[in-house]
Amino acid sequence: MHDKVKEVVDYGPLAALIGTWKGDEGMDVAPVPDDDEHNPYYETIEFSAAGDVTNAEEEVLSVVRYHQEVRRKSTGLVFHDQVGYWLWNPVSGEVIQTLTIPRGVTLLAGGKASVEDDKTVFEVSATAGNPDWDIIETTFMHKKARTKAFTHRLEVSGDRMSYSETTLLDIYGKRDYEHTDDNTLTRV
Repeated sequence: MHDKVKEVVDYGPLAALIGTWKGDEGMDVAPVPDDDEHNPYYETIEFSAAGDVTNAEEEVLSVVRYHQEVRRKSTGLVFHDQVGYWLWNPVSGEVIQTLTIPRGVTLLAGGKASVEDDKTVFEVSATAGNPDWDIIETTFMHKKARTKAFTHRLEVSGDRMSYSETTLLDIYGKRDYEHTDDNTLTRV
């Protein structure tokens, strides 16, 4: 008989994320050519434990994979689909969020997490051209809808999660437009 070795991974603050979360209080404030568009939304975010990785035989990172699907309340249609990872470095205390959206945009955001009692707060950011926490996009997006910066604050307390994120864009002739998203979700 084959013995199964149980993998033991210290997920640190990332453990608070693991599970399926649903929320229907979302508000997306996005640019349109002549104004701002306010889109109420609902979403599901699935976070799953993905083990750990060792980089260059020195750095060990705990990994949580996620998939976020966001739907407009007005139509029920998906208008945002995002995949990525949250990583935690127990030595430095650093947290990292990677994300990709199917508009041809990918980013690597870094920051810290704080834990107090049952509340965990994650704060990460990225800026285009930053040598550590960068944003990469297709030629079209760079010319027509350039992402300049990204900030994300996520707070988990028990089975309740809230987040706010701001994406700084140059789009439709608007410079430094703050595209925002926020929602409150419950673990199901």
